[in-house]
Amino acid sequence: MIESKNNLEKLEQIERGKRIKNIRENELHMNKTQLAKEIGVSSQFLGLIENGKGNLVYKSLKKLRNLSGHSSDYILFGIDDNAISRTKKILAQYSETEIIEAMKLLNNIAIFIKNQ
Repeated sequence: MIESKNNLEKLEQIERGKRIKNIRENELHMNKTQLAKEIGVSSQFLGLIENGKGNLVYKSLKKLRNLSGHSSDYILFGIDDNAISRTKKILAQYSETEIIEAMKLLNNIAIFIKNQ
């Protein structure tokens, strides 16, 4: 059990490194030295991160998030930040009361489906 959890965490770390490398190369068009300087790490450490052998600390993650425009959820977990921003835009059209009532309705639907 612990070994499979460690393997999953290692795979997540590798995927996270690939996302960071992709952001650096294809979106920010920076080399390792440039991005490393911007986020406050050494280029060697950034290389380790991109190869799935290290993790960013909060301060560096926050700088990368601000620099890239991606959410922390995307950088860390690959969660589509376009879906998050689209959802926020849709929800902005409704009052807090309407959103709460809709959530109650969704919960009731989920319970109904689960009991079928």
